[in-house]
Amino acid sequence: MADFIFKISPNIVLGSYTATRLGQYALEYGSNFLVLMDPVLKESGTASKVTASLAERNVDYFVFDEIPLGSDSETAKVVLKLAQDAKVHGVIAVGGGRTLSLARIVCALYYENSKSIYDYIDENLIPPKRTLPLICLPSTNRDSFIFTDRAFVTDARSTKVKLIKTQNGLCKLVLWDPNLQMALTEKQISCMSIEALAFAVEGYLSQKSTFFSDMIIEKSVQLLSYAEDGAPNLSVTTPQEVLLAQGGCMASLGAASSSFGAANLLSLAINSRYKISRSLISAILLPYIIEDAASFKAEKLAVLSRLLNASRPEDSVSSAVASLADYVRQKIAKINIPARLKDLSLSIEQLSVAAEDAGELDLMNSLQRSMTTDDLFEIIKKAY
Repeated sequence: MADFIFKISPNIVLGSYTATRLGQYALEYGSNFLVLMDPVLKESGTASKVTASLAERNVDYFVFDEIPLGSDSETAKVVLKLAQDAKVHGVIAVGGGRTLSLARIVCALYYENSKSIYDYIDENLIPPKRTLPLICLPSTNRDSFIFTDRAFVTDARSTKVKLIKTQNGLCKLVLWDPNLQMALTEKQISCMSIEALAFAVEGYLSQKSTFFSDMIIEKSVQLLSYAEDGAPNLSVTTPQEVLLAQGGCMASLGAASSSFGAANLLSLAINSRYKISRSLISAILLPYIIEDAASFKAEKLAVLSRLLNASRPEDSVSSAVASLADYVRQKIAKINIPARLKDLSLSIEQLSVAAEDAGELDLMNSLQRSMTTDDLFEIIKKAY
């Protein structure tokens, strides 16, 4: 077993109305910020509530919210130049995964003077040691890369998903405020909850899992279960939106402490190519990931099944694993989202291209089992 090394980064503040303290925390890192804002938050009125905290504490800032659905490497170039020209002291990112990943790239490459973002995409370079401080406010109940040393981006030249290495400790602070989820529909929140469960399952199964990641993931699954199905007793009175944020945060942390799996890689690749929701793709793939792992990690799957109350303590391991896959399918049916990839108006040929894209990512080396592009495509075919 590899040595266990534990370092807390970033600082995490999770709770209702934590976003109202943004200005207080921002002043610890500077007084002039670029605020990257998901455009959906402007439409819902959430954006003004976030920036009000900065204005009240006399923090200088300017907002960039022209982030297209297909945000890519060219968008990153534009935002990076804006930040450099304004000589900002830091970046505040408010939004979903693509907004937060864009901010990671800006902060990672802010002090790079000789190479472009495409050098980092093509040559897998290590960025300069010096970074621009980053504060993240996720507007969803999960985020795949917020606790990692990677940022994902769509290569504008090819529409392939790419991962850029970032510095350790790049993100200084995460303010996880459940109230920021108000811009999402109930269906979106439920779908993202299944995606958070996918993070947890794949991190739990990963060859890089440790006792620490397992502990975090088991707790995250329990919290997600309470949020979705209620607690088995009346001792848990935490509001659902807070439970979802807690469970999603811990699932993201646990998976980052271990590794993400095939569902996450495929969802990134398909989203980059065809702009289909990552959470929807992960939800569809999750039952097939569980069934694929039944032959080599059944005992661990049975643990998660019991934590979710998908099976009874006296059920056999094989029965518990089958019940876990059924549990996910029932959740998919309940929120009335597509259960098959063919329902997304994508051909099997298009999905085969996305599988090849996913196979080029370095995270292929740390999946739940040794996999090739052919293995990824087999999962796609079963889910199609």
